[in-house]
Order: sequence, then C-alpha cells, then structure tokens
Amino acid sequence: MIGMGTIINCAFVLAGGLLGFLFGKALKQRYQDIMIAACGLSTIFIGAGGTFKQMLTITDGALGTQGEMMLVISMCLGGLLGEILNIEARIEQFGEWLKVRSHSERDARFVEGFMSASFTLCIGAMAIIGPMNDALYGDYTLLVTKGILDMIIVMALSSSMGKGAVFSVIPLALWQGLMTVVAAFIGPMMTPWALSNLSLVGNVLIFGVGVNLVFGKKIRVANYLPALVVAVLFAVFGIQI
Repeated sequence: MIGMGTIINCAFVLAGGLLGFLFGKALKQRYQDIMIAACGLSTIFIGAGGTFKQMLTITDGALGTQGEMMLVISMCLGGLLGEILNIEARIEQFGEWLKVRSHSERDARFVEGFMSASFTLCIGAMAIIGPMNDALYGDYTLLVTKGILDMIIVMALSSSMGKGAVFSVIPLALWQGLMTVVAAFIGPMMTPWALSNLSLVGNVLIFGVGVNLVFGKKIRVANYLPALVVAVLFAVFGIQI
C-alpha cells in the first residue's frame, strides 16, 4: 500500500509524543530544562555530522571540502525568498491556531514545541527519500527507521515542551504525504547529486534547530526552507560550484 510508510512514521510519532507528554507532567522544571538542552545538543551534532558527511572529501590521502559555494548561495537565496514569503510567521500562526483549537491557551511553550519538533522531523533527506522509496518501489523500510528515530526525538521534546510537540505529526503527515504523491514527478530529478545537495543544506537547517533549542530562538529556520529547493536546482541544471 502506497503511503504505508508515512502512516507508520506518524504512528511512531504519536506514540512517542503521548508518552513524553504524560511522562513530562511528572518532571520538575529543572528536569525539563535538562531534557531541552539534551535535545538541542543532540540535534546540533546530528546536523553537524550530516553536514560534514556531505562536505568532507578525501582525495589522495588529503582531506578536502566540497559544496561550499552551493551552500552559501542556496542559504542566501533561499533565506531571502523565505523572508519575503515570511514562512516562519505563517507556520507560527498555524501553531497558534492549533493552540486555540486544542484548548492549550495556557501552554506557554505550545508553539515552540510544535515548531521545534516539526522542523526536526520534516527537514532532511530522509523525509524526502523515504516517501519516494515508498511511492516508487513500495519500500517503506527507511520510513520505519525514521519513525523510530522520530519517536525518540518527539518523546524527549514533548516531555520538556508539552503537547505542542505531539502536533508535529500534522506537518509531518502533510509533508511526507505530499512527497509520496509527487514522487512520480520529482523522482527522476532526485539524482545522487541532488540528494547530496539536499542533505547538505537540510543538515545545516537541522543544526539551526539545535542552536535554537540550546540558546533560545535566534535563527528563523523556516525562512530558510526554500534553500532546499535552490540546492536541488543546482543539481538539476548541472551547476557544480
């Protein structure tokens, strides 16, 4: 069944989010703070590790880098476009709407938890490659693996930030569902080169999510989402810099 991978992924997220939310009620504030810091530090190193994996090369025993200019241009152009569209504010508005609809007006961290969890789950190559494999080949093993990882992440975030993190299942289902539907159209475009560019930029954005978790919101990560599209276009048009 096409889409089964996303369904399983979302089920893992709901289970982890609900467990974390129920468990978090018993935690004192200082324990919640340490959980947020742990999530932030882990996210920073996950993003950094993925970035270095794509950037670092070894040629004739010498360590080098690749994709620096592509990364800079993608981030600058994507960030400018995202700022013009004001993507971050629109996602926050959706979070505020969910906050009211779920009768969570007294939850001061609802939107923060929603956005942090949503970005962590939806940004990255796995959130695109997984649905594509599901749609094109009927293989959803990657999404099952991602679901387990997402469950742990959301469990930790919901225990410290509340039930807002649980609602990250909505953008996750919409995003991966969309990727599943359009896989037939973008599948041929997603060459190994395009996936490498996507992974590089995506992991930099994940790093930004971690920075916000540890140091407070300093980077409008959502406004850099168009950078993912710019990065793929570099590969589509054969531009290697």
